[in-house]
Amino acid sequence: MFDRLKQFRTFLTEVRSEIKKVTFPARDEVVSTTIVVLVTSFIFALYLFGADLLIVQGYQFIVRVLT
Repeated sequence: MFDRLKQFRTFLTEVRSEIKKVTFPARDEVVSTTIVVLVTSFIFALYLFGADLLIVQGYQFIVRVLT
């Protein structure tokens, strides 16, 4: 029982030590990367929308020709 408590205490000490090494990005960096992600997502959404339209139109054309 005490061994587990000692291990847990050691774990918490190591976590605290590692947290001190972490560097968090500045607000400007977070904003700029968020904008990049949003713009990229929008571009991919448009691309996939267009690709889906083409696939549906192609499928409907093939069905019309074969029936």
